[in-house]
Amino acid sequence: QVQLVESGGGFVQAGGSLRLSCAPSGRTFSSNAMGWFRQAPGKEREFVAGISGIYFSTRYADAVKGRFTISRDTAKNTVYLQMNSLKPEDTGVYYCAARTGSGLRTEIADFGSWGQGTQVTVSA
Repeated sequence: QVQLVESGGGFVQAGGSLRLSCAPSGRTFSSNAMGWFRQAPGKEREFVAGISGIYFSTRYADAVKGRFTISRDTAKNTVYLQMNSLKPEDTGVYYCAARTGSGLRTEIADFGSWGQGTQVTVSA
C-alpha cells in the first residue's frame, strides 16, 4: 500500500489561492490514478479532483470547476492541487488518494491509499 503525505494547507481569505502537494512515502505512484477529496465538519467526504495515470485526463467536481487544477510532476513524483478564487465553502480537510489502477475514478471506495489530510480554511 502506497503511503501519501499532503502539505500546503493553511488559512486564506476568500479570493486567495493555495497549492496542495501530495508526495509518496516509500513508494512511487507515477502510474496510479490519483484524486483529491475534502471533508467539511458534519459533512461526508466528497470528490474534488482526479487525474489518470496514462492519459493524464482530469475531472473536477462542479463546485470547483474553473477554479482548481490538478496536475502531476512525474520527475518529482508529486501530485498538486492548485486552488484559486477560494470560497468559504471550500473549507475542510483535504485528502490525497491513490488507487492501484491508472483509470480515473471519483468514488471513495475506488481508492485504496489515503494521506493524513491537510486543513484548508477560507475566511469570508
